[in-house]
Amino acid sequence: MSRAKVHSILRRNARVEADKAWEMSKMRRGIIALATYFIVVYFLVLINAPNPFLNALVPVFGYVLSTLSFPFLKEWWLENVRKK
Repeated sequence: MSRAKVHSILRRNARVEADKAWEMSKMRRGIIALATYFIVVYFLVLINAPNPFLNALVPVFGYVLSTLSFPFLKEWWLENVRKK
């Protein structure tokens, strides 16, 4: 394998690792949660919904909950579902 090809593979691997780190980062989740909150508040204010600042927390909590890794569920899934 040529030196250029090895260098290209190493650069690609570094880029993939950086992308994965970003996907898993708390900063990314926080930015998405904040953006979701402000978008939902804006929408709720537009439709004159009661308590828009409080009610906008519901989808944000749903999003944050969906990003959590439940180790016991993951372990169960790996042992029981993925095997099949």
